[in-house]
Amino acid sequence: MDVMKRLPRQSWWQKYHLKTISLVIITGLLIILSAQVAGVDLAMFWGNLDQFTNLLVRMAHPDWAYITIIGQPILETIQMAIIGTTIGTCFAIPLAFLAASNIVQNSWIRGLVRFGLDLVRTLPDLLLAAIFVAVFGIGATAGVVTLAIFSFGMVSKLFYEVIETIDEGPIEAMKSVGARKLQIIHFAVVPQVLNQFISYFLYTLEINVRASTVLGYLGAGGIGVYLQRSLNEFNYSQTAVIIIMTLVVVFIINIISNYLRERLM
Repeated sequence: MDVMKRLPRQSWWQKYHLKTISLVIITGLLIILSAQVAGVDLAMFWGNLDQFTNLLVRMAHPDWAYITIIGQPILETIQMAIIGTTIGTCFAIPLAFLAASNIVQNSWIRGLVRFGLDLVRTLPDLLLAAIFVAVFGIGATAGVVTLAIFSFGMVSKLFYEVIETIDEGPIEAMKSVGARKLQIIHFAVVPQVLNQFISYFLYTLEINVRASTVLGYLGAGGIGVYLQRSLNEFNYSQTAVIIIMTLVVVFIINIISNYLRERLM
């Protein structure tokens, strides 16, 4: 009885979990409403499910001889991801310092830089790829530029958020002895954020390797061009080889990246 008396008394709202039930019902209604507005037809999905299984059956016999042809495009896809990520990161680093509130106290400069970074992040990578394919033509150049801009927007935000979480002690100590801004960044900030910078760079590289495959489907170079060609020609044995090799490459890169990030942390 003493234990029961010490238990907090629940309101009827909490006792019957009405809050959780209400959230579940509202979420379900929003999903149904969104499906109706978007024109999602579940009956069509289930009705065409046999076509999906038929496609898998047709892809069950990969043309392994095709590996000799797609080796160079896969290498090009990896090169696109590495170059695009590196270029985007190089441009993102200085702007990340300008966007960090503990580095730049001027709210106007900091706000302007962050506004520009927000604008870059609002641009979908597929839209950028379509634009740059029209500008540079079909090839790896359009893909590299697209990945560089995507990486710039993503990495800059991750970097300046890391900078804002560092220990302020070394910064205050260097300010007290009259150190200049660049000296503070070099000796007090960079040693604290370097490992996380490298970790985020590798994480962005992982994303870009996967994204470059899709971008190539729009003509932005890499293995995606061959994927589009095989699908257009209904040559699903070649499509199967492209998908398998892409999965293998992404899997290997993820393992290497995860290993390096774990070593850095």
